[in-house]
Amino acid sequence: MTTFCSALLLAAGIGACGLAFAQKVDPARSEIDFTAKEMGVGVDGKFTKWSASIAFDPRKPEAGKVAFSIDTASATMGSKEADDDLPRPTWFNAAKFPTATFASSAIKAKGAGRFDVAGKLTVKGTTRDVVVPIALAQAGGGTTATGQFTIRRTDFKVGEGEWSDTSAVADDVQVRFRIALTGVAPL
Repeated sequence: MTTFCSALLLAAGIGACGLAFAQKVDPARSEIDFTAKEMGVGVDGKFTKWSASIAFDPRKPEAGKVAFSIDTASATMGSKEADDDLPRPTWFNAAKFPTATFASSAIKAKGAGRFDVAGKLTVKGTTRDVVVPIALAQAGGGTTATGQFTIRRTDFKVGEGEWSDTSAVADDVQVRFRIALTGVAPL
């Protein structure tokens, strides 16, 4: 676990909440990606550098904490032109805002291994409340958390100036994730 993540865990009060379960993320089997629509056509991208701190017991979800830190300069859409543009001030402004973060504020069980994780998402210095639905699947001693949610890129000033017009690049961006974990208590 990185020093940043350790500090984030302490700042979030994980050490004080008495959770017996702190999970490890397997980055090689995990991903955070997104789809934006440009001129009505879906364009996929992903973040290649991120870290997560998760302390979660599915039998006591309300005591859990989840925190993510995403390196905004690691966004890639698979083309040199897009990859060169994404870190620039118009889009993620990675020089000024090198990380996007998510910190949970509440976790609610929805039944059958499903949970709603409410929290604060901060991108480009703007913070918004979001609810992220997740589903847990367990097999072979490991757990996979999957989910997706939609954000409006203009809420976070992603695509400024001429790109704030949503007729060329749609406002809605679908964010998807698959996080492979160890150390999660049985459902």
